[in-house]
Amino acid sequence: MEVYEDLLNWAKEQGIELHGIEPRPLPGRGIGVVATKSIKENDILLKVPTSSLRTSKTVCKEVSSRLPTGTRVHGLLAADFLINKQPNYTPWNAVLPSREDVWASMPLTWDRHLHEFLPPSARQLLKKQEAKFDRDWQAVHSAFPQISRADYLYAWALVNTRTFYYDGGSSNGKKPPPHDCMALQPVADLLNHHPTQGAKVTFSPEGCSIRATKNYTPGEEIYICYGNHGNDFLLTEYGFLLDENKWDEICLDEAILPELSGRQKDMLADEDFLGNYMLDSNGVCYRTLVALRLLALSLIEWRRYLDGGIILDDEIQQGEVDRELARILEKYRSGTIDKMIDKIEESTAGEESQRKMLIRRWEQIEELIDKTIENLSV
Repeated sequence: MEVYEDLLNWAKEQGIELHGIEPRPLPGRGIGVVATKSIKENDILLKVPTSSLRTSKTVCKEVSSRLPTGTRVHGLLAADFLINKQPNYTPWNAVLPSREDVWASMPLTWDRHLHEFLPPSARQLLKKQEAKFDRDWQAVHSAFPQISRADYLYAWALVNTRTFYYDGGSSNGKKPPPHDCMALQPVADLLNHHPTQGAKVTFSPEGCSIRATKNYTPGEEIYICYGNHGNDFLLTEYGFLLDENKWDEICLDEAILPELSGRQKDMLADEDFLGNYMLDSNGVCYRTLVALRLLALSLIEWRRYLDGGIILDDEIQQGEVDRELARILEKYRSGTIDKMIDKIEESTAGEESQRKMLIRRWEQIEELIDKTIENLSV
């Protein structure tokens, strides 16, 4: 607990105010923030002054002067984390996740043989993430050849998982693009994610304030919401999965696209309805319904649905669509999901904990598909 006491003492010196909360180790879950007293809705929980934020404005001159103009804030902050060795950051750095923790949880750092076991949406997210990292790494490696790729990847992953959306970091007074609206802030970065019960985070010229959105009892964990994200996003961007996540969704492109003929794909593409077929706990999206109706109904019926015309026998048609969806989902479950789980279980790539995380994700997908099939049969 000494590192947390050091952090709290340091935070007080920085003008950071904690009101009835403190960081604590959570068994099996790392660090979190819990209430130390009864807290009422709308009470202030935490105040972090602007002077304590790490933003593009606080990047040391050695980094900002040597990296090319246009380097993203993400890349700057990661480089600053390695180059800027001000002792003032020591208590904060002491509570950051270890490299081992980051390596265990972030697919970006995993053995590349495990990437093929990720669900389609996660693979696409990872591909974009890799492109961002590679661009930042090339700039940093050219300017600081003494920095190893592993060290920079660790710093880059820390920034990726611990920054807050903050649009006050520009030096010219202009609002930066969304991907550059980033700030690291002490203590607040210890708050874990909850999809529905997050405390309210607001920024002002004075800094960041976090208020309770519900009542808390002593010992209860305080959460914030990182956004309305499904588990593929949370796994790829933050390195964890939620057992209960109302925002979870899966992409059905691997299940539906093989069922379409070339002509059907062309028809859907002409209407901008080819691909990006999503399923969540409420059912499939409209794009998916358009594709399913093309598979299950006549072209005349499909065109009438697409054009928003009156469908007199819609209940009958929807029954056909539901049966088609159930057939496709059952085929996907047995032909893809079960086989994927078997492949992961047989694999020796990466670490056992990483393989277990992948299996758990596919089991979540299977559970959502099973629940959907059950609802379709009612």
